[in-house]
Amino acid sequence: MSALPDSIRHPATIDEAQLVLQCRFRTGRVSGPGGQHRNKVETAVFVTHVPTGLEARGSERRSQLENRSAAIKRLRLKLAIQFRTPTASAEHAASPLWCGRRRGRKLVVSYGHGDYPALLAEALDVVTALRFDIVGGAHILGVSTSQLARLIRMDRSAGATLNLWRATVGLRPLSD
Repeated sequence: MSALPDSIRHPATIDEAQLVLQCRFRTGRVSGPGGQHRNKVETAVFVTHVPTGLEARGSERRSQLENRSAAIKRLRLKLAIQFRTPTASAEHAASPLWCGRRRGRKLVVSYGHGDYPALLAEALDVVTALRFDIVGGAHILGVSTSQLARLIRMDRSAGATLNLWRATVGLRPLSD
């Protein structure tokens, strides 16, 4: 499968340099724990993905650079969960990233890995195109149903969002 143009690709799948070009950043101070420099220096980073309007922040570290990295990671997750790109489900071929992470019918990735948001976005795009059918999505993506459900439920927000979508079409929620 050839790479899709950035205008069609999910924003959670593009490299960080390209994603940053689509974002607006600002810094500020926030209250809470963090030591003596917490409210003296603007170390909190707020990022907005301009095309979608989705926002994220990083503020738990004393370093603005570390907070920027955390904000970008959170933005990728929000994009993966809340933004859909169209896919013709019947013709969908798993991405090279997806195929590279697949071992038989198992998907090897942890929640904290940098590939997780892109894999989650692809999974949710396919499942959404199939009217929230996990079995059909697993078949198209070449993994077991339990592996696809596990990938989605790794992020509580993703699991809850999928269950809300499934309820709108009369399907049972995924169990934990």
